[in-house]
Parts: sequence; structure tokens; C-alpha cells
Amino acid sequence: MSEKSTSRGLAFGLSAYLIWGSFPLIISALAFAGPWEIVVWRIVFGFLTAAVIMAFRKDFKQLIVIMKNWKQFRWVITAAVLVMVNWQIYVIAIVDHHVIEASLGYFINPLVTIGLAVVFLKERLSKLQWAAVGFGFIAVVVLTFDYGRLPWLALSLAFSFAVYGLAKSKLGGQVSAVNSFALEAGLLLPVAIIQLWFVALTPAGITFLSQGFWGAAGLSFYGVMTAVPLILFGLAAQHLPLRYIGFMQYLTPSIQFVLALTVFHEPMPQVRWIGFGLVWVALVLLSTDLIRQKQRSTAILPA
Repeated sequence: MSEKSTSRGLAFGLSAYLIWGSFPLIISALAFAGPWEIVVWRIVFGFLTAAVIMAFRKDFKQLIVIMKNWKQFRWVITAAVLVMVNWQIYVIAIVDHHVIEASLGYFINPLVTIGLAVVFLKERLSKLQWAAVGFGFIAVVVLTFDYGRLPWLALSLAFSFAVYGLAKSKLGGQVSAVNSFALEAGLLLPVAIIQLWFVALTPAGITFLSQGFWGAAGLSFYGVMTAVPLILFGLAAQHLPLRYIGFMQYLTPSIQFVLALTVFHEPMPQVRWIGFGLVWVALVLLSTDLIRQKQRSTAILPA
């Protein structure tokens, strides 16, 4: 892989993760709409953005092939349900000032993914991976003590996104990121319409136009920005080895964690620092294991 290709991939990847990391700022600015309405417009305008891109590329054949193959299409449906659950929980967490706990969910996501690989894919873990899972479990216990409850927001985000990743892996890379997102968002449109109807029945009602042009533009922009980083991520994956992507995934929760402390001024008591410290130790162990595996695979390649 050339240096130019790697540099381009890093630019695409970093842009995607920086956008994802900025989502708490966008969501907090849109809190006038409420979490349930925010997700509705995220689905609607995210789908429209992906549809425009697909129309420009004239790339519809892949969707037809996937929809005709039930074994693959059912995984698309599963992914759509899980991504909506993930989005809804995430927006609720941000609006309710739980940005730190939301960032925790994406920090522990790799640990949950490993657990799912053991349970569903029967994969065997290395000693370092088992140690990482152990540290992650202890961290959840510590944070449960700190919060006075299970960190259910973090766990829900981690599990929904990990199972979402598992569902996407079942597609075997046979559908592009843009097409997959368009199909998932399209499947969610009827659900979004029903959800908007329930929002209309609440005392606040639909607030899309309540803040004038800029309020509506902000809600639309969030939907557009849902599709953009997915496209950038897909481009990055074409230019970068998987190990780069693996390390960059920690950038988004790190940005969110910093925003929680510096912008949203969320409390971070000592016990919570200990819990997060245990999670970070687990991630260091996972990263070390990843590097070792890469070194071994490189060492056995023929000269």
C-alpha cells in the first residue's frame, strides 16, 4: 500500500471519527426537538442524503440483489432495527446529560464484540483478550457501584452496536456502506413516520419549524451528517489496513469524553475515574494483542 494511499485513508478515517465525535455538540443544540423527534429527522434526512448519492452514482443493482436474497436481507432488517435502537438510546443519553456514560458505551464496545464472537462465532480468545474482558467486567462492577445502578445506557449502546456490527458482518462486504445505510434508513422510514405521529400527540408536538429556519436546518443537517461519515469511513477502509481502523475507533469516544468534561461539565468522581481507567487498561491489552497478532502474521510471510 502506497504512502499516498495511506495518507488519503487516514484523512478520510480521521474526518469520519471527528464528525462522529462532534455529535454531542450537534444533539445538544437540537434538544428543543426532544430525543424522539431528533431521531425521526435523522432517519428521514439521512435516507434522503443516501438516496441522492445513489441516484448520482446510479447504483441500484446491488440493492435489488440484496433484497431478493432473503438470507442477506434479513440481516439488513436486523441491522436497521439495531441501529435505530442505538441512535435512540444515544440521543436520549446526550439530551439527558449522560455524555460520559455514552462515551463509555463506545469504549467498551470492542470488549462486547469479543464476547459476542466467543458466544456466536465460537472464536477462541488469547490470554490478553481474556484479561481485557476481565478488566472490562470489573470496570462495569465499579461503575455500577459509582452510579448506584448498572450503567445501562453504556451497556445498551455497546451491545446494540456490537450486534449491529455482527449483523453487518453477515453481509460479507457484498453491499457498500452507502447502499447499506440507504436500505436500512429506507426500512426505518415507516417506523419514523409512526414515531413522528406519537411525537405529534405529545404536549410539545412536532417542533421542526418551531425555531424557524435555523432549527429546521439543524435537524436536517444532523440527518445529512449521519450519512457523510459513513461514506468517509467506507473510503478510508479502501485505503487503510484494518489495524489503522481498529485504533482510530477509540477517537470518537475519546472526543466525546473530553467534551463531557470541558464543554458539558459533567461530574467525574474518583470512583468513576477508576472504572474508566480499568476500561482503558482493557483497551491497551486489546491493542497490544492486535499488534502481536500482526507481527506474527508478518513474520510468517514468505520473503
